[in-house]
Amino acid sequence: MADASLYNGQPTGTGSSCPSARLTSCTPSIPCDVRNGVSVENALIEKRQWFVLRVSYGRIIKAKSFVEAKNLECYVPMRHKQIMKHGKKLIITEPLLTSFLFVYATRSQIGVLLCDCSNNTTDKKALLSFYYDHTSFREDAPEKNPPLTVSNSAMDNFIRLTSIKNPHIIPITSENIKYKLDDEVVITGGEFVGVHGRVARIAGQQRVVVELFDGCLVATAYIPKDMMSLLEM
Repeated sequence: MADASLYNGQPTGTGSSCPSARLTSCTPSIPCDVRNGVSVENALIEKRQWFVLRVSYGRIIKAKSFVEAKNLECYVPMRHKQIMKHGKKLIITEPLLTSFLFVYATRSQIGVLLCDCSNNTTDKKALLSFYYDHTSFREDAPEKNPPLTVSNSAMDNFIRLTSIKNPHIIPITSENIKYKLDDEVVITGGEFVGVHGRVARIAGQQRVVVELFDGCLVATAYIPKDMMSLLEM
C-alpha cells in the first residue's frame, strides 16, 4: 500500500514543491482509552481503517495539523495547478478536496480525536466530524448510517493518482458523466501507470475516472487508448 502519511504538496501559492510529510501512527495512550470507555486490550485488537472525515469550510490545513499533532496518519490530496504570474508559468498547490480529510486509525482513535477536537475549540462549528455512509445502516441502530470508511486498496489507488504532480488531474462531479466502458481499466504506461478506474470523455479528452466514494471522483489527464487495458478482477 502507498505510504499512508503522504501530503503531496505544500500550501497554495508557493510555486514550488516540498517533500511529503511523514507521520508515525500510534496506539491511543491509556488516558485516551480510559476516557473513551475502551480497554487497552480491546484497542490493540481493533483494525485501523481509512475514515473519511468532513472538514469545516476553509480549514483543511488546520485540520491536517490537528490530526498530525495526535500522531495519526492522514492524507490531504493536493491539486497541482498551472497559473500565469508576471508573465511566467508557475505550478501552485491547493487542496484537491476542501471538505474531506482521510485518517488511517481505529474506530476508538477516531472517537478520541473527534472528542478532543470538540473540546479544544470555541467555534460553533466543529473542525472535524464524521462523514456518514448513506448506502448502509448500522447493525446496532438500523435507523442510523455508519461512518464512511474506504478500503486499503481503493485508498492506495486514490493516493497513487493524486500524488502525481500533473496540473491536468481534476476533481469532477458525477453529473452528466458518460463512461465509455462499463468495465474498469488499468493504465499500463506513462506517469499514471498502475492507476485503475473507468474511461470517460471529460473536457474533450479521454481520461480515466477514479471514484473513491459517491461524490468523490477524480479524473486523470488524457490517456491514449494504447496505454490502458481491461482490469482483470
